[in-house]
Amino acid sequence: MNDINIDVTESINNELNTNDIVLFMKGTPDFPMCGFSAATVQVLKNLGISFSSINVLDSNEMREGIKKFSDWPTIPQLYVKKDPKSNEKSEKKG
Repeated sequence: MNDINIDVTESINNELNTNDIVLFMKGTPDFPMCGFSAATVQVLKNLGISFSSINVLDSNEMREGIKKFSDWPTIPQLYVKKDPKSNEKSEKKG
């Protein structure tokens, strides 16, 4: 089982190293399988942003692996230049 986790982490890192913008989502951009994934795709498309997508429903290992990788329990997860954007919390500086 540890080999699977290593393979998934390696796959995630390869995807993030290869693409500037990566969306880990439920479904595909043409057929999203949840409202949050659909909304994220729509925003990116409306802004004309090219992105790579990973359908986490294709692999339970990937679905659980991205949650462990990011230490964030929900999907979709959007990464811009390897930085997770879907789990940012607003911080007030004062």
